[in-house]
This record gives sequence, structure tokens and C-alpha cells, in this order.
Amino acid sequence: MILAIESSCDETAVALFEPARGLVGEWVHTQMALHEKHGGVVPDLATREHLRHCPALIELARAHPDFAQVDTVAVTHGPGLAACLAVGLSAAKALGLALRVPVWGVNHLRAHAFSPFVALHAEAPGEFAARLQTLLPHLGLVVSGGNTLLVEIDEARQLRVLSTTRDDAAGEALDKGAKLLGLGYPGGPQVEKLARTGDTAAYDFPRGLGRRDNLEFSFSGLKTSLRYQLEKMTVTEIGQRLPDLCASYQQAVIDALLRKLKAALRAGPRGKSPTRAPTYASVGLSGGVANNRALRAAVSEAAQASGQGAGIPVLLAESQHTGDNAGMIGFAAWADTHGVNRRDGLSLEICPGSAL
Repeated sequence: MILAIESSCDETAVALFEPARGLVGEWVHTQMALHEKHGGVVPDLATREHLRHCPALIELARAHPDFAQVDTVAVTHGPGLAACLAVGLSAAKALGLALRVPVWGVNHLRAHAFSPFVALHAEAPGEFAARLQTLLPHLGLVVSGGNTLLVEIDEARQLRVLSTTRDDAAGEALDKGAKLLGLGYPGGPQVEKLARTGDTAAYDFPRGLGRRDNLEFSFSGLKTSLRYQLEKMTVTEIGQRLPDLCASYQQAVIDALLRKLKAALRAGPRGKSPTRAPTYASVGLSGGVANNRALRAAVSEAAQASGQGAGIPVLLAESQHTGDNAGMIGFAAWADTHGVNRRDGLSLEICPGSAL
């Protein structure tokens, strides 16, 4: 049984994961209401909230009838906000000492990359290894407020980064766009809500880095384009056209993501093995922005249009596992056979700026 702890940003979360059964318990405290009044995450406040709520969530986990079976503690040790990560890591080390069990460090982004497989495991834990093998190599799109990545997980579960963003992340672009439009925090969901009744073709915003052979993302120009558009409009016009502005802006973000995803699908797996598959066996979507309905539909459509017949199977991270959560940390601690730090234990340190 793995006890997992997540505290990389503004969500405090604890989970219990049993490889033979799946997730048997998840507890989370969100700080969204606290940070909403500030228009974004305030690190000092986030750290204070972690200090207040992490012990309480661990007590809830301890009350679970399966807690006595815990034989490993897994914790996010990066990337993230340094002080926030330190709260979770300190709690993990204390539990490791008290329970006399090992402490494993999990990379937050790698956990996101593996999160689309959580539901697959839950369906039939005993068959997971065999079913997973039929879905590798896997092409994953990880989209969050701080990161935008294309990753490949090969047949040996080795994870390879294919591309990142050279400036803003997709979620950051949505949040900043929302701020320009005078919407609340978090901005992405506000934009999505208004976009549902808007015209996606009302405004022509740039898609960024259009070269087909370049898998890098770029969203800074999109935000600038929105600002220029708003400068041409009166406050009344902006209010009247808000759904159209949101729909067009969100569509530009989705189109930019899909353009690179499709390019990666066309290029095929990058693994160096001479026996590697010529095409990807599955496509995944994860990260906080993966909760966006329009993006989920677009990725599903792109996967179905690829390959032969019904297309490539698509795995979408479940809603509760798109944002920061401990469930994916516990799962990745077991499933990510190459990326988990199982060596350092009590000497494990936070890695705030760590990449994949």
C-alpha cells in the first residue's frame, strides 16, 4: 500500500494506492477560494494552508481501515513552489520514520504524464500490465497552468520529452487572457464557460510556431494579439462580444495544441530501439487544462482520425486526476518504473525547478 502526498502548488492532497486494487482513498483540500481574491496563487499563503491542512488529511488517511497496510510513502518532490514542496516532503519523511517504511520521490510532471492510465488500472488491476503493453508506445499531451509538454512513453515505460513551450504554457495563456478580459480566477474555466455560447471564428488570433517540423509550443504572441484586439474596442463592445472573444481565444489555444499533437502523430515514435513500433498505439491528455471539454473533444477527434479504422485509442485523465492530486502520485510511484526516486529516502530533497 502506497501513501501518497501532493503539495506542489495550491492543492493539499493525500491518497492511498494499492497496486492490486487501485486507489482506495483520496483526500484533497483546495485553496482556490483563498487565492481567487488575489487573482493568482500567493506562495506564502499557499504554504501556510499546506501546513494547516496536510496533517488533517493524513489523519483522515490514518483512519482508513487499510492504512495499516502502508509499506511505502510517495511524495511530490518537484517541480513546484519550493516552500509548498517542503511541507509535503517533511510530512512524508516524518511518516517514513514513524512507520519505518521507505520514502519515494515522484516527479509531478511525470505523474501527470502517467495519469491517463489510472482509470485503465482501476478497471482491471490484475490485467493492467498486459493491457498497458498494447497501448505503448504512447503519445501524451500534458497541459497545465505552468507546463505544456508532448511526451512519449515507450514499450519499456521509458518517458521521453518531445517538446515543451518556449514561453507561456497553455493554461497560463488562458489565465492571462482571462485577466485581460476582466474575468475571475482561475481564468481558464471562466473562458471555457463563456466560450460555449461564442463564435470560435469571430476573431482571428495567431496559432504560433506554425512550422510542421517544429513541435515546440508558443503562446506569448496569442496573449499580445488579444491585448491589441481589446485596445481597438470600447468597454461596451468588449462586454457584448465577450463570448465570441473567449471562444476565438480558446480555439486558438486548442488549435495550437492540436497542430503539434498531429505533427507528432505523423512523425511517429522517436525511440531509438530498432524494433520500435512505426506508429503510436495510444494518445493521452492530462494536466489541469485537460479538464476543458472542448480540448478533450478535439484530442479525441484527432486520435480517431489517425491510423487505421477507428483510429488510435485515446486516454483522457479523469476529471479528479487532471489538476494537482495525490492519486496520480501514488499511481506513478508504482507504474513509472524508471522515473521514481527510490534511492534517497530520508535524504530526499525538493527539486522546485526540476524538469522531466
